[in-house]
Amino acid sequence: MEKSKLLGILGGLGPMSTVYFYELLTALTDAKCDQEHIDIVISSRATTPDRTRYILGESDENPLDAMIPDAQKLVSFGAEIIAIPCNTAHYFYDRLAAEIDVPILNIIEESVLTLKRAGVERFGLLATDGTVRSHTYQKYCSEHKIECIVPDEAHQARVMEIIYGQIKQNRRANMESFYEISHYMRSLGCEKLILGCTELSLVKKQEGLGDFYVDSLECLALATIKACGKRAISL
Repeated sequence: MEKSKLLGILGGLGPMSTVYFYELLTALTDAKCDQEHIDIVISSRATTPDRTRYILGESDENPLDAMIPDAQKLVSFGAEIIAIPCNTAHYFYDRLAAEIDVPILNIIEESVLTLKRAGVERFGLLATDGTVRSHTYQKYCSEHKIECIVPDEAHQARVMEIIYGQIKQNRRANMESFYEISHYMRSLGCEKLILGCTELSLVKKQEGLGDFYVDSLECLALATIKACGKRAISL
């Protein structure tokens, strides 16, 4: 096996998702002792401007103004590969990658590839307005020939309430509303639902969601473990 790479996590987007990503990396790495785990350095700038508000033109505070220097600091600390546990932040992926001298894993592409390998042809996306309206997932779906379905306006508003009005405020998700959204997406022919916001990853953790739900953060964690030269434990 190749020498393990030092991982840099560009986090804080939001903070609890960063905590859970670190937990997933530790839980899913096939390790028999501390020394067999991934060496990690984490930047968790919680004050990074809101990604969705900027994407939608509701704020002129560009998240890249924080993300680029923080990623550069990770590299200066020795990071050889970077992971970003935030789907919405991948709207800025190409511009960020152009400024950084080490590879940056892509949570969206890894999630789409996970679905593709599973033979899924049509999936539903639960994500922020920033991710949905910027068509970030659709970009990779087009490349890999898989169909992405998004909620209608009313159901998308309920997704945003769960993300911003509940999870980001350290409240449990309204599961009645969540399952109603899921039922609606199933009615559109979705074979799987992608939890395309890492706040929603916390819903899967807390509520024990089944196989119909594919967690983008788990997809990123498994890809990160492999990219860092370690073996992953199968989910």
